[in-house]
Order: sequence, then C-alpha cells, then structure tokens
Amino acid sequence: MDKTFKARLKKKELLVGTVLGISSPEVAEIISEVGFDWVWIDMEHAAIDLVQAQIMTQALRPGCAAIVRVPWNDSVWIKKTLDIGCDGVIIPLINTAEEARAAVQACKYPSEGIRSLGLARASKYGMEFQEYMQNANEEISIILQIEHIEGVNNVEAIINTPGIDAILIGPYDLSGSLGMIGQLENPEVKNAIQKVKQACLAKGTPIGVFADGPAAAKKHIADGVTLVGMGSDSVYLWKSAKQELEELTNTIAR
Repeated sequence: MDKTFKARLKKKELLVGTVLGISSPEVAEIISEVGFDWVWIDMEHAAIDLVQAQIMTQALRPGCAAIVRVPWNDSVWIKKTLDIGCDGVIIPLINTAEEARAAVQACKYPSEGIRSLGLARASKYGMEFQEYMQNANEEISIILQIEHIEGVNNVEAIINTPGIDAILIGPYDLSGSLGMIGQLENPEVKNAIQKVKQACLAKGTPIGVFADGPAAAKKHIADGVTLVGMGSDSVYLWKSAKQELEELTNTIAR
C-alpha cells in the first residue's frame, strides 16, 4: 500500500501538521515525535534558511512529511528547496492561473516543467540520481496557497491548473486583503473562505487550511478540509510555559 504523503493527500486522508518557525532540528524532531502527519517548515516568515530547513527535514521521524513553504513563487527558491529532499512545497500568495502554472512548472522536471538538474540530498547526492529524476514529478507534493481576495476571485482558474496537489487557505492574510485583518468570524471573510472550499470540493481538489487550534480545525474538517496546519511550535512553547507558570504562581503565596 502506498502511504507516501502525496498518496495520502490524494486519497483525502486527514493529515494534521503544524508550523515550524523555530530554526532548530531538535524542535522539529520533538514535534514530529508527537505524532503529527507532517510539518510545515516556514521559510516565508521565519528565520529559517535552506541549510536549516534541510537539517530540520533530516531530523524528522519516518512517516512525518516535510513540507516547506518557500519565501515566494520563484523558480530559484523552489528548485533549491526541492533539492534538500523535502516531500513537497507550499507556494504562497497564488492569485492567478498564470502564477499557478509558473509554480507547477518550477516544481517539475522537463518535459513537464523547467526544474533544473543537480546533485543534492533529494537524490542522495547523486547515488539515486536516475531514480529520483524519474519519480520526482509524480512524488513531490505541490500545494498552492490562496490567501488574498484576488486568488479567491480566481479560484476556479487556479485549481484547473494541471499538476496541483492541494490548495491551502491562508485565513489571516485573506482577512487582511479584505481590510479586516484577523477578523476570521467576519461574514465577508468566512464567505471568501467558503468560496475556496466549495470550488475545491466541486473539483475534487484536496483542501488545506491553517487553524489556530483544535476548535477551528474541527470546523474546517467538517467542511471537507483534509490538510490541516494546526498551531505552531513557538505558540505551543509559550502557551505550555505560561500555563505551567500560572498553575504554580496561582497556588502559592507571593
């Protein structure tokens, strides 16, 4: 049975992951051992470079997929990120079908795309060069992020782009593009999110979303979302530390 991340994504299995923004292989390893199906290594907003992303990828337990969000829809960033041997990429701020096509092209080797060839960790530094070249186009997960109202308005054209494996909704930036930053319960924001979900469901495209906790994640899952990025390493760290400190200080005299 094929249990790769991409195969599970395609079958619309529920895949729960979390965002890694702390540049630490130890944190990546600990988070993966908790039992998440995947981690979202964030090179867009976090202080994580390619070397650190590769080391974090190497630290993950088997079965926990490494999905890296590249800083931008740029063919150089995409090819260098795929070369570190991750299971796929998240490409941010896709607003048009043209941008979607460019993203897919950057991820795939010729004749399906423009990704250039090089020896790197992805092909075991050349030891499995031919095997990797033959299989990469089918095995790499290409996840496009819709996080702006322009992308919402073009969602049908975007998801009709061949080669896309999933759409990931970015609710916070989407709310900002509507002039309602952080107002995820605003009807206009919710309607925009629902428009993306409904378009993906109609097409059969797997849907992903960032959720800030279990309550939000459950609501999205009920709507048909199967790729969930829940919370982040830094938030889990400070919330746990804060809770423990408050538990102690609230029960002793100061």
